[in-house]
Amino acid sequence: MGIKRKLDIIIFGTDTPAGKAFDVGLLIAIILSVLAVMLESVQSIEKNYGNVFRVVEWVLTVLFSLEYLTRIYITERKRGYIFSFYGIIDLLSLLPSYLSLVFAGTQYLLVIRALRLLRVFRILKLGRFVGEGEQLARALKSSRHKITVFMATVVMLVIMMGTIMYLVEGGENGFTSIPRSVYWAVVTLTTVGYGDIAPHTVLGQTIASFVMILGYAIIAVPTGIVTVELGKDKKKREQIMCENCGQKGHDSNAIHCKFCGEILDA
Repeated sequence: MGIKRKLDIIIFGTDTPAGKAFDVGLLIAIILSVLAVMLESVQSIEKNYGNVFRVVEWVLTVLFSLEYLTRIYITERKRGYIFSFYGIIDLLSLLPSYLSLVFAGTQYLLVIRALRLLRVFRILKLGRFVGEGEQLARALKSSRHKITVFMATVVMLVIMMGTIMYLVEGGENGFTSIPRSVYWAVVTLTTVGYGDIAPHTVLGQTIASFVMILGYAIIAVPTGIVTVELGKDKKKREQIMCENCGQKGHDSNAIHCKFCGEILDA
């Protein structure tokens, strides 16, 4: 077996002890890299250990660069890997280090390496959760028009409420402009309530109370829309009939018939 084939089994495979060890080691390196970036942003720690963190970052960056180039070298479909999801994430996780040589501060973008932890799905054999993710994506796609109408309604509502509060409260109470009043409406409607702007008049407080109560009702709307679509999608999958044996009642994320093994039509 050639060295290229051995590297392919170790780097792209997870069924062998060497492949599992490589991926686990890679995840540990990614976690260390992200932690180093986060700790370096703490001034008291950076003052004492800044040089150590920078050495760790560059050592790991060099290792990740070698790993990325090795993946390109050993794969048969180089273009396919480079433009795949993992390939793009692998490349983006390297760029901040090299950009920091030209643009100061970009090294903190290295936290994007946390996305590489998605490889844990391959290592822990959690691929079945991908089907659940696809089901959620289908539900979101199916409900996108309803959600768009809902969001447009919310935007118009906060603009109207903000304008009303601007007229009722005025600049002396902190509502110095319509955009600032709209900001207050967004904060209040989403029940965040920073408190940096607050109504002082009785009418303004009454309107604010209405907006707060309305916020609780609005929060439930998109959840209900997506939940309904999830139910429809699940029922649709369960009602699919296998062309081979004619059975129904398959799992919502089923690809093959659980009675005969035939591939199900979407």
